[in-house]
Amino acid sequence: MCKENKKVLLGMSGGTDSSVAAMLLQDAGYEVTGVTFRFFDSETSAESLQEAHDLACKLGIKHLVYDAREIFKKQVIDYFIDEYMRGRTPVPCVICNNRLKWPLLAQIADENDVFHISTGHYVRREYINGSYYIRCAVDPDKDQSFFLWGLGQDILSRMVLPMGDVLKSDARILAAERGFERVSQKKDSIGVCFCPFDYHSFLRQYVPADRLKRGAFLDETGKFIAWHQGYPFYTIGQRRGLGIHLNRAVFVKEIRPETNEVVLAPLKALEKQEMYLKEWNIIDPEQLLNKDDVIVKIRYRKQENSALVQLGSDGLLYVSLHEPLTAVASGQAAAFYRKDVLLGGGIIV
Repeated sequence: MCKENKKVLLGMSGGTDSSVAAMLLQDAGYEVTGVTFRFFDSETSAESLQEAHDLACKLGIKHLVYDAREIFKKQVIDYFIDEYMRGRTPVPCVICNNRLKWPLLAQIADENDVFHISTGHYVRREYINGSYYIRCAVDPDKDQSFFLWGLGQDILSRMVLPMGDVLKSDARILAAERGFERVSQKKDSIGVCFCPFDYHSFLRQYVPADRLKRGAFLDETGKFIAWHQGYPFYTIGQRRGLGIHLNRAVFVKEIRPETNEVVLAPLKALEKQEMYLKEWNIIDPEQLLNKDDVIVKIRYRKQENSALVQLGSDGLLYVSLHEPLTAVASGQAAAFYRKDVLLGGGIIV
């Protein structure tokens, strides 16, 4: 790590948020270098790369392109496929941010004698009792703190987060006022970047057909209900897209890869009051463990709940929910908060 300076490396996707972040960083007096990652090949990714380059030229900042396709495939795409094939629900954005994107930013910054690292994430950072923490963004509809619980102090201490105090509507206005009309009107990205709309088609493209066979929908007693397209195409808590019509609402309760069976049940049957987490990260255990004012989230925006978090003798975090939650899925993430401060998180087992 280089010594602290007024230089910042900004991850630039070509979208509104990272583009406005570049402007705000310049306003704050930073010497900005932009870097655009090539994570995968597509028409939209090539277009975004060019747009990021054009914006950097207009702002007069240095722009780098980093080819991360091989490592992205190994750490994110292969993981994504493997999780579905194991009957779990992956969290690719969590894995990408914590294990790939931010560490890569730090690596490239070191190689270019840049101390600070930045993105267009809608989050804030605060120094509390000797440690750096992520805080939720001012704009609750854009807050992305849920995805960053795995970052350590080595990353957090170098972060500059200009979008945390900005409303998305104001970001669009700022871009337009400075003459970047196209940037101001860009649509937000939706879903997983490498398969934003339909992961079923994605799996069919990459998984051999003999591993995606028709199987049985069962009820909780083991009774046959109907045929399904193959267990990897379903996730815990799913109701829509099952392809069956019953006179009652049913949800995916269990996925059995070994037998290619999917168990359906009423929503009440999916409620859980405890869960275990692996691969967890906690900034300060004293602020999280055995406290009665911790909030846990298992989704990006919904399903907040109070919980008691304890460390088990097996090294897993044991989370006791004060009220039951539905759709607690193996493979998904859980993030812990106190008010708007992110305390840590882990992967549900």
